[in-house]
Amino acid sequence: MAVIHHTALKPTKLELIAEWLPTRKWYTGAEAGPEKAGGFRLDDPAGEVGIEFMAVADGGGDEAVTYLVPMTYRSGPVEGAGNALIGTMEHGVLGKRWVHDGAHDPVLVAQLYALLTGRTQAQAQSLTDTPDPTVAVSLLAAGDAADVEPVRVTEGPDHTDVVVRTPGGAAPLTLRLQRVLRAGTGRAPGGADQDAGQVPGPVIGQVTGEWRLPDGTTARGVYVVAFTDQG
Repeated sequence: MAVIHHTALKPTKLELIAEWLPTRKWYTGAEAGPEKAGGFRLDDPAGEVGIEFMAVADGGGDEAVTYLVPMTYRSGPVEGAGNALIGTMEHGVLGKRWVHDGAHDPVLVAQLYALLTGRTQAQAQSLTDTPDPTVAVSLLAAGDAADVEPVRVTEGPDHTDVVVRTPGGAAPLTLRLQRVLRAGTGRAPGGADQDAGQVPGPVIGQVTGEWRLPDGTTARGVYVVAFTDQG
């Protein structure tokens, strides 16, 4: 269980994201600075790595775009993932923290798979040991509960695909992080399936969540889609 410390961060998460976002191929280049719009956390069973899926609004009015920024917070850099470093910050309690793009962090990928297989719950961003009921998960079929092994990460025009090796030598599985969030897609809690976006294989699981729009209303859509390789 992660313990949430309400303390100063220098620089802040949003300040780091503001520098990092324009370097991404799926960034559209709004002039306004990013603002937190929603998201959720996952717990690292080892208690070493902070895991957060942050929805970030950029721009205003009809031009606003909301991005999904999955991040991990560590006491040191991820080995071999230097290009995934968002930046470093000083945490008022934990000291220096390395902030990575979570798509490249095996701990985040393993816990995302655990979420999709019903072995963990999405947690509220700012509270300790508090599940987030607004996050809905369409679970993968029951199977081996072992963790997955990330194989490859590729960037698309509005998404990041993480190909993983699944337990038991099954067909490759892709976890698509929907970087540009769009309202009205996915499964609402207790609702029916809707368009989960164009993916090159059968959708077998997904995570949907909420975020705030500039006018104060709430939108819901797909955060993550899991699909199998047709090849």
